[in-house]
Amino acid sequence: MKLSVQEQFGQIDIYVFDQILRGNIAAGMRVLDAGCGYGRNLVHLLREGCEVFALDANPEGVEHVRQLSASLQTGLPPANFQVGPIEQMPFRSEFADVVLCNSVLHFARDEDHFRAMLAELWRVLKPGGMLFCRLGSRIGMDFERVRANIFVVGDGSQWFLVDEEMLLDLTEEMDAVLVDPLKTTIVQDYRCMTTWVLRKRRAKSA
Repeated sequence: MKLSVQEQFGQIDIYVFDQILRGNIAAGMRVLDAGCGYGRNLVHLLREGCEVFALDANPEGVEHVRQLSASLQTGLPPANFQVGPIEQMPFRSEFADVVLCNSVLHFARDEDHFRAMLAELWRVLKPGGMLFCRLGSRIGMDFERVRANIFVVGDGSQWFLVDEEMLLDLTEEMDAVLVDPLKTTIVQDYRCMTTWVLRKRRAKSA
């Protein structure tokens, strides 16, 4: 029986969907969703035979993803889905073809915490692999500043917000390649969400 689009893709982020359509995330790849929540971006990837790993600080979310994987009969071991902080992930270095980090980095406590999370995301990514980040930014709107990099967004929450200069500087610092230009969605009077997609350079042959 043919699945509906909703059944096939679930509540997938449209910008993750874009990377799938373009072949940057495909069946057979090893994909880590860091900050997976309840797995909204994983339904299609689990259905299509990606080797999925996931991590979140919320045990209920991780258990939901384990159950989702089991219900789709993926054969993936429950140990692929772990509870823990992004800044201390239990996965080995350079093991994932794709790392997703969707709507997580803006919850960093400060710049040190932000950089610690980013360093772990980069550590577990293979050379040649792709890091997909979607995060709050100040690109396109002004926000009340609380302290360094921390601003009040539309619902009163305090977020760690990047700007274009910071993202481009980090890209250069990591010796990464931008897969796409920075793309920002402005949600009226509330927030700006920027998509930052990087590829890790392959080691140069001797």
